[in-house]
Amino acid sequence: MGDWAVQSGSGIRFEWGPAGAGRLAREAACLVVVDVLSFTTAVSVAVERGIRVLPFWLPDGFAAPAERAAAQKAAAVYARQCGARLALARHAVTPENPWSLSPAHLRRAPFVPRLVLPSPNSAAIVAAAPPRVRVVAACLRNILAVGDWLTDQGYGTPGRPVAVIAAGQRWPDGSLRPALEDLLGAGALISDLHAQSAGPLSAEAAAAKATYEGTADLRRAVTGCASGRELAATGFIEDVAIATEEDLCTLAPVREGDGAFAPG
Repeated sequence: MGDWAVQSGSGIRFEWGPAGAGRLAREAACLVVVDVLSFTTAVSVAVERGIRVLPFWLPDGFAAPAERAAAQKAAAVYARQCGARLALARHAVTPENPWSLSPAHLRRAPFVPRLVLPSPNSAAIVAAAPPRVRVVAACLRNILAVGDWLTDQGYGTPGRPVAVIAAGQRWPDGSLRPALEDLLGAGALISDLHAQSAGPLSAEAAAAKATYEGTADLRRAVTGCASGRELAATGFIEDVAIATEEDLCTLAPVREGDGAFAPG
């Protein structure tokens, strides 16, 4: 596949999901994962509290029960090896283990130094970036902080390109479902970077930027999209509210050498 697949010549590039991350990571100097509902929002909340977050791939709810059980055991082993607590599924939290992918849970749960945070999409995106590529977690809560960190580090030029990856969701057959909230989060970051003279933008990045800039009511869009409605229907409307706290977080979570996200 030719250079067109990695959007060569652009300082800011945009793609979807783990496959897109793997493709763009070939040339990128920095990869930014955007998973508004809810991985990167949860990371922003945890890192604000001083918690180091270790992503771990876990299949989603559409996977076979045996596959999920095996992956859950592997996550528990990994957490013990790292001296970390393991976050559970939203509905599986207990008073003894109150940590989950829910930003609301993480805001209220006791402090722990290290937390393993399972995710079906975002953990695979992070894993697609080799050690030489810096990885940053962006959401609507920290767009300005991430944009400032990227430009301060000199990313966003053709020589040091940024790959912005929207995580998306999954259909029951396992295929990627592009998610509006992640498109808007990616577009918000691309808009901020472009305003700081980063670029040029690939055609894909320019389209994401235009989508964000053309959305008059961001909170309403995220609340009303499929992912937002799903969370609300299952009792987690507070997670959607936290995800739309635009630019309240002043930290850029960056993957460090041990694989954990910490303040950049």
